[in-house]
Amino acid sequence: MNEALSRMHEEAVRIADALAERAPLLRVETTHLPNGARLIDAGVKARGSHEAGRLFAEACLGGLGRVTIATRALGSAVLPEARVTVDLPLVACIGSQYAGWKIQKGKFFAMGSGPARSLAAAEPLFERYRLKSHAPRSVLLLETGALPAAEVAEMVASRCGLPPDGLTLVAAATASLAGSTQIAARSVETALHKLMEIGFDLASIVAGAGACPIAPGHPDALRAIGRTNDAILYGSEASLWVRCDDGAIEAVLERVPSSASREHGRLFYDLFKEHGDFYAIDPMLFSPARVTFVNETTGRVFSAGTLNEELLLRSFGIGAGADAGGV
Repeated sequence: MNEALSRMHEEAVRIADALAERAPLLRVETTHLPNGARLIDAGVKARGSHEAGRLFAEACLGGLGRVTIATRALGSAVLPEARVTVDLPLVACIGSQYAGWKIQKGKFFAMGSGPARSLAAAEPLFERYRLKSHAPRSVLLLETGALPAAEVAEMVASRCGLPPDGLTLVAAATASLAGSTQIAARSVETALHKLMEIGFDLASIVAGAGACPIAPGHPDALRAIGRTNDAILYGSEASLWVRCDDGAIEAVLERVPSSASREHGRLFYDLFKEHGDFYAIDPMLFSPARVTFVNETTGRVFSAGTLNEELLLRSFGIGAGADAGGV
C-alpha cells in the first residue's frame, strides 16, 4: 500500500503534464497562478473534451486505474459510457478519487478529488484507513463552476504541506464534457464508499470494474447535477473481486445498490428541489444501480440491484417520456 500511496502522486502529475502538453488538442487551458501553482481548466471556461475528461478521471484515481470510453444504447439514443478498471481500489478510489474534500475560500466552492486529498487528510476516513501520504508534488481535481484564484491554491498547498509551485489544480464544471465524463467514471468508487459506510472491510476488495453512461450536459447547473447523479444511481454497475467469507457479502449485499434507499426511484433533480440541500438526501442512495461481488475465496458470485432505463430516459430528455427539463 505504501508504494501505491507514493506512486499515485507521481502518476497524477504525469497525467496532468499530458493534459498541459496536449492542451490545444484537448481544448483545455493551462496557466500558472501568481504564486506558481499550475491551473488546468478542463471544462469551466475551456471547452474540454472526452479525452480531457478521461485523463481527469485517471488523475482522480492517482493513475492507479484505467478509464475508457465506449457507447451504450439507451432507448432510441446512443450515449457515451465511461468504463473503469481498478486493481488497488482502496487506495485509488477511497484514498484518491472520492470527492470528499470541500474546498471553500470566500465565495469559491468546489469538491476536491485526487491524491492531494491524502496529503491534507482532512476527512474522517483518513482516521479509519491508513491512507495519509507525503509527496513533493501532487494534483487536486476540482468539480466547480468557477476557476480558483491564487488564494485558493495557497490554502490547498498549505493544507497539503506543499509549496504552491508543487501543486496542480485541474477544474471542470459538472455540466461540461470533461466534468460529466469524470463523474461517470466513479462507478467503482461509489460502490466502495457505500460499502465503507455500511461497515464492509474495504481491504478485502482486490479489484473493481464498472461502467456508467456519461450524462448529457445541460445549461441549468442543477439539472446537470441531477443528470450526472441519475447516471450513477440508475445507470451504473460495478463488479468487485473480493477475498472474504461469503457471509460478509451476504450481510451487506441488498444494502449496497441505490435501490436500498427509501428515496430510490425518483429523479435526483426532484429530490434536491424538495430537500434544498444535497446533504439532506438519504446518503444510502449514493451508490451504483447494480453491484456484483466475485468471491475469489469460494468462487461464488453475488449480485443485487437493477438498472432503471425509464428514469434515465426521463432524466436525460430522451423520447416521449422525457422530463420537462430535457432537451
